[in-house]
Amino acid sequence: MKKDLKKLRQARADKAKAGKTALDQLNALLGKDNATDAEKASITTLEAEVDTLEQEVSALDREISAEEKASRRATLFGSTALGGPALATVVNDTDPARTAGFKSLAEFAVSVRNFQVNGIADPRFAAAASGYQQNQGSSGEGVLVPTEWREQIWSLVFADNDLLSFCNPEPTQGNTVGIVKDETTPWGAAGVQAAWRSEGTQMIATKAALTPTIMQLHELYAFVLATQEVLDDAPRLQNRIMVQAARAIRWKAFEAVVFGDGNGKPLGFMKSGALVTVAAEGGQTAATINTANVLKMMSRLFEGPGSSPIWLANRDTIPQLGTLTIGNNAAFLPINQALSGSPFKNIFMGDPLLFNEHCETLGTPGDIVLGDLSGYALATKQGGGIDFAASIHLFFDQNLTAFRWIFRIGGQPYLSAPIAAAKGTNSKSHFVALAAR
Repeated sequence: MKKDLKKLRQARADKAKAGKTALDQLNALLGKDNATDAEKASITTLEAEVDTLEQEVSALDREISAEEKASRRATLFGSTALGGPALATVVNDTDPARTAGFKSLAEFAVSVRNFQVNGIADPRFAAAASGYQQNQGSSGEGVLVPTEWREQIWSLVFADNDLLSFCNPEPTQGNTVGIVKDETTPWGAAGVQAAWRSEGTQMIATKAALTPTIMQLHELYAFVLATQEVLDDAPRLQNRIMVQAARAIRWKAFEAVVFGDGNGKPLGFMKSGALVTVAAEGGQTAATINTANVLKMMSRLFEGPGSSPIWLANRDTIPQLGTLTIGNNAAFLPINQALSGSPFKNIFMGDPLLFNEHCETLGTPGDIVLGDLSGYALATKQGGGIDFAASIHLFFDQNLTAFRWIFRIGGQPYLSAPIAAAKGTNSKSHFVALAAR
């Protein structure tokens, strides 16, 4: 039976977060020299809790791995009715709790239009789940679209192997989310430390240096008008109202992950204090990328446990990347799936390379970036929080129906600044870019 990959990832994130909380509590108690009986009992309880959560996270990792493998195969060998890769699973569910009994979004939209034109409610509106209708009527703001189609667009926005899906989820029930940053390193002077001990000497306690941070969720919307002709054509409606809206939301959201200034939108890693910028080589020709550039970028990347570095680049860089070599070996291996079994078409310097239109043109900072997007906290509403409503009120005289999506998202890198290396003078970060050339 096919499982929901996004729900598995969310469950994994929740378990990992609970495990980190329990582990921090456990380490704090273990660091005490003279624990009370109550604290010793808590240590035993926390040990068992951490062990259980560790097993659950490992089990979820196995499930996620299996689903990702199935998803890769579907992406490679499947197709949609539009002729493109099968990016997301669309569930056809006629459960009234999810669809109110409507067979399609088009049928639902026509019923909304008839309701607001004639004032006669479709009986299926009454069968919908609690909270389904929102301020209906000629002066209202529309009718909330059923769960089924809200979840479909959420799935399309966070399509597997899309850039947003690589970020670290931080779900919340409200419009803010609190995260606890630990920017210490095992080799630094702060945070949890390990030390050698001579026989008979007293142990010196250390504790985690945690920085609580509040992230604000910002409102991102899409507002689309559809003619009666489009409403009557279900495939066109599915493409225009669902696929294109999801694509627009996805684009705007990840553009903020990269370049957002943090004012009314997420803080992008290119605008954050965490970014490491590698200087161009002395005398380097303008608008070029050379082997020394990318090797130095690799040397500045911080990789922690579970890191998954990827290269992000504008397609303008292809003529440069395609000529780079390390010794006698090509640095850029396009169409590499058959060689490595990787779900990514392109491999550069041993890591996946994803071309996209978010990166800047050749020669501009951000034309090529080496990043670990798990180092970016992406806050979203828990449970697929998209407010999706339909109405004809504003455009009654033009015979148009309006569809509106409101999507709340926030984000920022976990690091506030690059971290010092254990040995050497070069700092490191989850995000490394090349300076202007």
